[in-house]
Amino acid sequence: MGLAENKTSPTKLGKRRVVLKISGDGFTRPGERGIVMDAVLQLAEQIARAAQTTEVAIVLGGGNILRGAQFTAASRGIREATAHYMGMLATVINGLALQDALEDLGCETRLMTAIRMEGVAEPYIRRRAWRHLEKGRIVLLGAGTGRPFVTTDTAAAQWALELEAEIILKATRVDGVYSDDPERNPHAVFFTSLTYEEYLSRNLGVLDREAVTKCMQYGLPIRVFNFRREGNLERALAGEKVGTLIADAARLSS
Repeated sequence: MGLAENKTSPTKLGKRRVVLKISGDGFTRPGERGIVMDAVLQLAEQIARAAQTTEVAIVLGGGNILRGAQFTAASRGIREATAHYMGMLATVINGLALQDALEDLGCETRLMTAIRMEGVAEPYIRRRAWRHLEKGRIVLLGAGTGRPFVTTDTAAAQWALELEAEIILKATRVDGVYSDDPERNPHAVFFTSLTYEEYLSRNLGVLDREAVTKCMQYGLPIRVFNFRREGNLERALAGEKVGTLIADAARLSS
């Protein structure tokens, strides 16, 4: 099948294609670490329902297990680059848990990783990932970009552009983007929408600057929403207006 045919396939199937970024918070209870399968099953149930009408690729975080960024250059014993690789492996552990939860619900999935580990996952190859999506499989993307010093937010932007997704959906534990951390500042102002430039000029911290800059360069919209609110994940995957939309001014005004 040629590339031109691939580009039109989602439209022919009547499905939109999205990249869903799930942080490590989605794999555990609030305030806890590790993997709590009840939380993973709740996540899987919502994704499974939405995947019936949407092509879904999921970029996995790993902060519930380990954040590479928690080790700085001043840390003793573990080099910072090594810590980032450890964080990438944590995302693969989450991917294995979510894969089994989805398959228990009857979904067909493929776990793909940017670091080769064929014993547990397929290596990420763009055309192969594209084909899995066309066939209705949920694609789980682990190990970030495979390189240290790059966040999983930036990985989500990279994979969304490669797979020509319609939007990035960033699942968080707050309702969207605020002027400050709403968990610390009760007076933080909530934004229903922001241009890329507004987000960057305000130095907001929900997504890293590199990810937003990459999306701005290619006009790829981002929706940030609270996945813990009942039904929000399904609504976001279905294209409904939840949380905060970050996009160019033309899209926001339409």
